[in-house]
Amino acid sequence: MLAIRLQRLGRKDYPTYRLAVQEAQRHPSSGRVVAYVGSYNPHTKEVNIQTEAAQKYLDNGAQPTPRVVKLLKDSDVKLPKWVTEHDSKKSKTTKNAEKLRKNQPNEEVEEPAEAPADDAAETPAEEASDDTAEESNN
Repeated sequence: MLAIRLQRLGRKDYPTYRLAVQEAQRHPSSGRVVAYVGSYNPHTKEVNIQTEAAQKYLDNGAQPTPRVVKLLKDSDVKLPKWVTEHDSKKSKTTKNAEKLRKNQPNEEVEEPAEAPADDAAETPAEEASDDTAEESNN
């Protein structure tokens, strides 16, 4: 069975792709390519497709990948009825959405009440007197 898929080309961090027709069981970067029917540059969004050749392989049963289906559809290639179009409008569901930080109730941060300066001075003195009392009892 044949597949129409993208074959990566280009330098590092700057990929470009060819639309290759090849055996479906083989990896895109290896294996015998039957034909090249176009190219795609994702940086400039430039698509060049030989519509007649692509149409011929689709009519003979070549399976396009979801990204290739989108590119063919944008290039006005008539897709057979059996080709499934990927629904990109689906929203992803999140497991345990209630556990997300953005869904947690807001915690109010309370500032500690400021104690008067007199109270702060008395506490060390009281502790010191308690310590001396304990030492005398021992």
